[in-house]
Amino acid sequence: MLGVASLLTLMCIGLVFAAVRNDNAIAAHLGTATATVESVNFDRTIIQYQTPDGVVHSPATGILYPSGLKAGQLVAIEYDATNPDLTRVAGRTATLTLLPVGVTLLVTWLVAVPLLWWLRRLIKRDPVPA
Repeated sequence: MLGVASLLTLMCIGLVFAAVRNDNAIAAHLGTATATVESVNFDRTIIQYQTPDGVVHSPATGILYPSGLKAGQLVAIEYDATNPDLTRVAGRTATLTLLPVGVTLLVTWLVAVPLLWWLRRLIKRDPVPA
């Protein structure tokens, strides 16, 4: 149980660092555009937009921070001009990851600590015979 909770904690911390890294990459080579939301699924929101050079992009991994978007909607986006597949909704940043990650960590440890305490008491009370 301790290993699972620790692994989940590391994954959540990694998620926050990845979001910050993506935001920094976008900010370093900022491009802006208006995109059309093509589809909204559980795991990603697909958009399509055109860069100033006339190339149409539709990032396969979807857009960052897509909450509240609906198919057919026009949305202002920001993207990394050196990697147009890295896009986010304009004005949204990695700070949006803090609440869901924080809640995930809180629930994980609220379950893990009492369970670990209970298992430890159970083992001390009824040790396994050698």
